[in-house]
Amino acid sequence: MRIILSLLTILFAAIQGTQAQDGRARISGFVSDADGNPVELAIVQLKHTAVGAMTNEKGFYSVTVATGDSVVLLFSCLGYNKAERILLKPSGELRLNVRMNALSFDLGGVSVSASRRQTDMLESIRAGQVKLLPDPAGGSIESLVVTFAGVSSSNEMSSQYSVRGGSYDENIVYVNGLEVFRPLLIRSGEQEGLSFVNPDLTEEVKFSAGGFEARYGDKMSSVLDIAYKKPEQTEGSASIGLLGANAYVGSSAGTFTQVTGLRFKTARLLLGTLETDAQYDPVFVDLQTYMTWLPAPKWELNFLGNVASNTYRFIPRERSTSFGTATHVKNLRVSFEGQEHDRFRTQFGALTLKYLANAQAELGLQASAFNSMEHESYDISAAYWISEDEAGEATASQSPFEAGYYHEHARNRLHAVVMNAGHYGKVRLGVNSIGWGANVQQERITDRISEWELRDSAGYSLPHRPDGPFVYSNLYSDNEVSGTRFSAYLQDVFKFRSRQGLFTIAGGLRGSYWTYNRELILSPRGSVGFIPNFEQDLTLRAAVGLYYQPPFYKELRQLTVDQAGNRSIELNSKLKSQRSIHFILGGDYTFRMIDRNFKISAEAYYKRLDRLNPYTVDNVKLYYYGENCASGYAAGIDLKLFGEMVAGTDSWLSISLMKAEQEIRGIRHLPLPNNPGYNLSLYFSDYFPGYKRLTLHLRGMLSGRLPVTPPYKGYESGFYRTTPYRRVDLGLAYELAGGQDALMDKGLFRKLKSIRLGLDLFNLLGIDNASSYLWITDVYSRQLAVPNYLTGRQLSARVLVEF
Repeated sequence: MRIILSLLTILFAAIQGTQAQDGRARISGFVSDADGNPVELAIVQLKHTAVGAMTNEKGFYSVTVATGDSVVLLFSCLGYNKAERILLKPSGELRLNVRMNALSFDLGGVSVSASRRQTDMLESIRAGQVKLLPDPAGGSIESLVVTFAGVSSSNEMSSQYSVRGGSYDENIVYVNGLEVFRPLLIRSGEQEGLSFVNPDLTEEVKFSAGGFEARYGDKMSSVLDIAYKKPEQTEGSASIGLLGANAYVGSSAGTFTQVTGLRFKTARLLLGTLETDAQYDPVFVDLQTYMTWLPAPKWELNFLGNVASNTYRFIPRERSTSFGTATHVKNLRVSFEGQEHDRFRTQFGALTLKYLANAQAELGLQASAFNSMEHESYDISAAYWISEDEAGEATASQSPFEAGYYHEHARNRLHAVVMNAGHYGKVRLGVNSIGWGANVQQERITDRISEWELRDSAGYSLPHRPDGPFVYSNLYSDNEVSGTRFSAYLQDVFKFRSRQGLFTIAGGLRGSYWTYNRELILSPRGSVGFIPNFEQDLTLRAAVGLYYQPPFYKELRQLTVDQAGNRSIELNSKLKSQRSIHFILGGDYTFRMIDRNFKISAEAYYKRLDRLNPYTVDNVKLYYYGENCASGYAAGIDLKLFGEMVAGTDSWLSISLMKAEQEIRGIRHLPLPNNPGYNLSLYFSDYFPGYKRLTLHLRGMLSGRLPVTPPYKGYESGFYRTTPYRRVDLGLAYELAGGQDALMDKGLFRKLKSIRLGLDLFNLLGIDNASSYLWITDVYSRQLAVPNYLTGRQLSARVLVEF
């Protein structure tokens, strides 16, 4: 350890940079674009010499020149006009900041920044668009992410999503470099509540649909990397509407900044459009804060805290559903008794200590803790009738399976504690950006599951036995998982220019070990980005890597059945990580059309999958097999057109085509659960000509049919396909006051930036989408799938005030 500390001391002493010496002057500063964004990889050169430097990702540069005569510094970068600065007899330490103008108009708006060419596998966006986005989930970053190419979602009540055929659990989310977690017992979008990420606090969003760097953890599909704000002055907003309310305030005082947000959501209005007539009482509350303090010039201390409470109460009364084909329509009527009451309480806290050696180097220590207490309880009985007449009433001619009764019972408890501590570092040495990190994570999860279901069809208890009634299915679990994960990574990003163009080469290695299953995994990853000199509007990139999905808790659960038919859950300590090899090739091309700016992006991918732990999906809950018994692949192409479809606004259209299959226990050509085949997403914004106070925002999604299975059946036993997911949400926003309005100069209005009124129309087309199925069983154990439709058309309103 002493040797390592000594080497680190020598390393960072060497990169501190030499102090200005006699006869030498040190010139440093930042290079930014017209909007103040840092310009990376700009060349700063002493004119007519080979002396120079290159800006880093923050736009910082530093060069040393001889004192005496005047010097001319030349600033140049692909996509920008050159700039020159003359310094008269420089000496000592000088600070020179330069702003460069783009050669062409940048895309502007709140989406992908034109000043940042995507030479890696991360797409950058900004979070401001979410404030006006019509989102049934109550406003979330994920509602914007699901409109990206390669991303699909088939439940508007949930913030979970699938990327290129992967499961919901294959997506990792970071906030300020810290992995965040979600509750584990969630089984429906109605229960889910609020996403961890608070859009009001968010400054920047980075997303990768595959091929991401080694610094990101072990997941097989995607990375969502969130950066929270560090306010420079007092700011904030408040919003209240029919779906809930939220507010945040940010401030800066010397060496201290903070941003704190409070969110409240109730989905009662939307849930009232479901086909089950019930008393819905969902209450979701979330409080978050992010604080930074600079105790010394090179030190920074950050704190991220979150407390969330999700409560869901459900008292069903009756339900009426029509289903079947156009020529063979069936009607289901259900009368309910009983209720459901669920509680999810989570707390998250994290500290980060940073040492900023200089503009080229940073060291950090991180520690975090996550605690989740989850309770799920329901006792619901139901009598049902199925008929083919319009009234939905049983007749004497109906067969026995068309009337029945069932009772569902659950008392489920889960407690999860995850503690994490780690170190990270990054340093820029010339054209190399080297990063490293090491983590240790302690997990302890206790699970108490008790569920059973009784079914009766036409007077017969199922399964029917002569010696008395038996439950149709039951599930029991009393398990505990405790283990420690060790992980580390090392990576290098190498950027250089040649006569052919600008190259960005990234390579890294990640490794981890889990004490529970005693598995060591190594994950090499690499990517190449290229901007050719012959066409600076073109960006090409490619990536390849070996990615793992280590089991967490749900993956370990293996269903066992005894001789009496009782089902229980055992944990498979021999379960290994799922594995995937990514091959990705893509690029971007920016162009102008009809005097507006556009960008088209395309990526082709192939993912080879093995050691898979298959799963089935019911609503948003995943049921794993609990064993490595499958292999497969996912291949496809993602296309995205981004630009000013209406002058001065940002919109995009995403199209994805894919094929994803798996082989389970020797049975081939089975679909992956999240394989829609195709996905089309649209985000469109507009304003009324000559009247920009009134804006329109539209989000549309069309996704293919997903495979589903009956309860406790795998895909190798047969599967069905859902109907395509089709949904359009429309939002209108009117600025009541803002900018130079006379009202903004009066009284309290002087402290406000704007006041907006929003009107949202959810499910504009009134299409019935199914998220899951109610399975009805007759005396012959034949099952009939009755769709559980999602939310219908609904109007909502809100008021947004910014200051």
